[in-house]
Amino acid sequence: MKFQYRPYHESQKGTSRTRWILLGLAVVIVGLVVLNRYRHKSAPGDEAALENNTTMTESTAAPAAVEQTQPAATPVPTEQMAQPLTPSPAVQAAPEPNQTIVVDNTSPEAAAVVKQAVADMTAGRIIAARDQFNRALDMKLGDTVGGEVKKRLSELANQWLFGKTVYPGDTLTELHTVQSGEVLAILARRYKVPHECIEKINGIINPERLQAGQAIKVVHGPFSAVISKNKFTLDLYLQGMFVRQYKVGLGRVEHETPTGKWRASAGGKLVKPTWTDPDTGRIYHGNDPDYPLGSRWIALEGLEGAAKGRTGFAIHGTKDPETIGTRASRGCIRLFNGDVVEVYDLMEPGVSEVLVVE
Repeated sequence: MKFQYRPYHESQKGTSRTRWILLGLAVVIVGLVVLNRYRHKSAPGDEAALENNTTMTESTAAPAAVEQTQPAATPVPTEQMAQPLTPSPAVQAAPEPNQTIVVDNTSPEAAAVVKQAVADMTAGRIIAARDQFNRALDMKLGDTVGGEVKKRLSELANQWLFGKTVYPGDTLTELHTVQSGEVLAILARRYKVPHECIEKINGIINPERLQAGQAIKVVHGPFSAVISKNKFTLDLYLQGMFVRQYKVGLGRVEHETPTGKWRASAGGKLVKPTWTDPDTGRIYHGNDPDYPLGSRWIALEGLEGAAKGRTGFAIHGTKDPETIGTRASRGCIRLFNGDVVEVYDLMEPGVSEVLVVE
């Protein structure tokens, strides 16, 4: 395109017009900024709202800051480990939202007995601690304290009962000197316990090789059991002394486990006996892959209450461990297979009793 000549005065006029436009825009922008500042100064409520908003944010964040500055938990001394056994008389702090409040109903008398038992246990007085804890079970205990007492009794049983030591002052065990020609099975029957019980406590592998003059630990039986249907538990006792607690499975609704007093039947302790399913008629043998009765069978005979005259019931193991703690059997009491072996080795046929309560 060919260059077109313009006079100097026209070019100067266009430049002047542009400058005036820019100046006008600058004035407008400055005016808007001044107006905006004036409006903020004339509206104090907005500043107050901002201040309030800042305060709420800080208030909300405060608990988190406090929690982060809490000191680390101090390890509890060994001497204080038994403190949960005694209900605290102090006023409890206000609970956190949704926190369950546990009220322990342990009586002052029971608390005093438990405290003494803890002191005996700490001092190594095994039999005194055992007797005091067991005494507390007959008193008014809250659920939490009662559970702890049974836990401590079970721990102590590992020493005074299932260990080889006979402790001074223990009337439930003693050392027996084997006489010439003495048979362990007959000796055990004299003390009203199974021979398996004495064998395990003393580590006897071959009972036929007992030697005259040999000292072995014996137990003054019999053992007995109390089964709670509501709690799905079996509490094992030796002459009224608490020993162990086991979880059990019970009869389903249409085949309720009868309450009342039972006894381990004479000749009713068996290892994987042949069993006929009353519902299907199928016969199960102990070596069947789907054998349902587990590792042991303790037949029961009813003596009193709803159990009186009843037969066909038993304490046995199970191939379905998930049913423990439920009502799934045809009325029998199910135990985990390891647990039923322990109970089997302690219950004496024709002597040991089982009380089933609601």
